[in-house]
Amino acid sequence: MVFSSFVFLFQFLPVFLLIYFLVPARFKNCVIFAGSLVFYFYGVKDHPAYFLLIILSIIINYLAAIQIDQSSKDSGRKFWLFAGMFYNIGSLFLFKYADFFVENANWILSQVNSGVEFPYTNLILPIGISFYTFQISSYLIDVYRKKFPAERSFLLLGTYLCLFPQLIAGPIVTYEEVREQLRQRTHSLENVEEGLKTFTIGLALKVLIANRVSSIWTQAATIGYESISTPMAWLALIAYSLQIYFDFYGYSLMAKGLGRIMGFYFPDNFKEPYLSKTVSEFWRRWHITLGSWFREYVYIPLGGNRSHHYRNLFIVWFLTGLWHGASWNFVLWGLLSFLMIALEKKFRLFSGHFYMAAFILFSWLLFGISDLTQFGIYLTKLFPFLKAGSEAVFKADYVKYFSECAVPFCAGIFCCSDIPRKIYEKRKDSFLISLILVLLFWACVYSIYLGLDDPFLYYQF
Repeated sequence: MVFSSFVFLFQFLPVFLLIYFLVPARFKNCVIFAGSLVFYFYGVKDHPAYFLLIILSIIINYLAAIQIDQSSKDSGRKFWLFAGMFYNIGSLFLFKYADFFVENANWILSQVNSGVEFPYTNLILPIGISFYTFQISSYLIDVYRKKFPAERSFLLLGTYLCLFPQLIAGPIVTYEEVREQLRQRTHSLENVEEGLKTFTIGLALKVLIANRVSSIWTQAATIGYESISTPMAWLALIAYSLQIYFDFYGYSLMAKGLGRIMGFYFPDNFKEPYLSKTVSEFWRRWHITLGSWFREYVYIPLGGNRSHHYRNLFIVWFLTGLWHGASWNFVLWGLLSFLMIALEKKFRLFSGHFYMAAFILFSWLLFGISDLTQFGIYLTKLFPFLKAGSEAVFKADYVKYFSECAVPFCAGIFCCSDIPRKIYEKRKDSFLISLILVLLFWACVYSIYLGLDDPFLYYQF
């Protein structure tokens, strides 16, 4: 069930909110937990065993955290931390990375003619497992660090992990950030109004910009990279950069808006990242909660800036790339970020919007094309002087495909700036803004009705 669907907008959400606001305060978390389980079950109904997987995650981490709390010896605390993390990381590895390692192991074995070949698991990735695994792992680690005692209420822990607004694709919220809100939070018309406005903005970014400009990138792949013109290659790459930003940013805003309706305050996940002047700054503005997670639970424990600084950065960015997908292009994408950040820190030479525009486009190309052979072909289309390639089948292809979505494309470029945010913050209580948001909502509904909707990109992670 995706937020930008009729099932969610006109069936699940109205029923959920009606029940949520009708029940007394002491039962609201029960409604969230039950509603979130229904939401998740709908998403995995074709693979019902995956529903049991998330329930098992709650049970194991609930019990492991209590054992950590009750253990008087440090060895006992470490044992239960290891046991919980073994399940968390082990299940993520099994479903997301096992076949990737099997594929690479088989390739190595084939090169030495060993005659041995490991079987593939062929498991389908459970929806949201990368996000909820990180969330529940942060809870277990924080209990071990004695930031707060283990949660004795299974309901509260289950509500935290399964909270449907951010269950599938973040933002990654730590238990510390919502612990008090789970117990006591404010419900008001102001929260509902702010939440609905934020949700509508996110929905518009997703449906009216990301979904529309995605057709350019899709068309380039359909035609074949070897058959597109150089202007089309640049146009498609810019379109993909807009798509991935507004797809994920739109989802994060919708999650934040839904949380606000229920009285939760989720952290920001994006802060106009395309205005960055360095790669370091970009990653302080892009997918902020993921960067915070790696900093808190990987980078600092490794030593942070205190020792082996570049080694620690390398490990973090290798894992960041691998987190996004079990493919070498994601690993290389992560290592490219490490390389540029390391060079920035070492020489302090790189800074500026032009430098960042080049980095962003090149990095998203590596992110978006898993086949490295096709990646090479695309590079020759971007820079035809690198190698004499085939002529474009239709030299005016970029004119045709740009004309089909010129308005959302230009709107996307404009919304990458800080101007829309400043206008909204200044006028958000005005009747005009409310009217515009109502019109945008129904424009989104009409687009969804026409079938102009795509799954969220980050569902695959």
